[in-house]
Amino acid sequence: MQQLHEVLLLSGTLSPLMPQRILIVRLSAVGDTILNLPILCALRDRFPDSEIGWVVSSGAADLLRNHECLDRLFVLTKEDQSTPLRYFKFLKKIRDWGPEATLDAQGLTKSALIAWFSGAKLRFGLASSEFEGRELSTWFNNRIITPNSPHVIDRGLALLEGFGIHKPTIEYRVHLDSHAATQVANQSSELGLTAPWAMINVGAGWPSKIWPAERYAAVAQHLHERWKLKSLVAWGGEKELAMAQDVARMAADSAIVGPKSTLIELASWVRMSSLFVGSDTGPMHLSVAAGTPTVGLIGPMPAERVGPRGPFHATVQNSSLPPELRHLRKTDCGPMLSISVHDVCVACDRVLELNKASARLAA
Repeated sequence: MQQLHEVLLLSGTLSPLMPQRILIVRLSAVGDTILNLPILCALRDRFPDSEIGWVVSSGAADLLRNHECLDRLFVLTKEDQSTPLRYFKFLKKIRDWGPEATLDAQGLTKSALIAWFSGAKLRFGLASSEFEGRELSTWFNNRIITPNSPHVIDRGLALLEGFGIHKPTIEYRVHLDSHAATQVANQSSELGLTAPWAMINVGAGWPSKIWPAERYAAVAQHLHERWKLKSLVAWGGEKELAMAQDVARMAADSAIVGPKSTLIELASWVRMSSLFVGSDTGPMHLSVAAGTPTVGLIGPMPAERVGPRGPFHATVQNSSLPPELRHLRKTDCGPMLSISVHDVCVACDRVLELNKASARLAA
């Protein structure tokens, strides 16, 4: 039997690892969590009978709850981190679960430490680079993978090579909540929003990823005049609400401000829209994951690392920060401001034309 196992292993017809419990560690943020969902889907496809867990911060936890590929969710809250004792109790829950292998998709000391404390014998992590394998992570992880692709998705999937999984199909399988879908359908009706329509997301986690309100308003006017698409302007928090109101005011009849939405409700809004326009942030990556045609405005980070993937999306970037200036990536607005209204309108037209042609072919 052992000899047969070795033959199958060498022939590539059997995975070298078949663990009963696998733990993914990716604590934050929403966008990065979405970009690592293909890891979860690929693991489930290869190991349908294994238990798969995920350690995540509370901000992105709703995206993972009820995911069809996930068995166990460990949510690290602020309360869990408030005292050493509370944190130890949180870690003990993971250790008691008993994963045999971990995948550190974040590459920081805090994520690698969780993987190490879990007691897993095999702890996969990425090699030291500008974005991953940082701090003490390569000390705590004992199976170091060197990816050969720049994109976050591909780099995360490289962690699966130790399981004999190479270049799997990229899938997200974002959970569609029926209650949220009904709520969003009712809200769209109350707003008088009739399909098809576009979604514009004005917010971002960093000031350097914010595009001016007047430029979004000009894009909304273009979409209305050229494509008869009214734009729903999405937002999160009071500052973003003020900006969304500015966009709707300047766009006149071309845009309306969307309602306050949870992350799960936002997923339903994104699924209903015919086009999404926004910068490198959680909602943009959610749009790609939901299969909505997406135009991503990429500022300081390399587009080849974070841009939307797929034939029916478009990336707009004129400049990014060189490595020696990347410490300014949260504050330097130059790359984002180098994107013109014309650049975005051209990208929107290209995406809509492509998806229109695809729909004709499908019909």
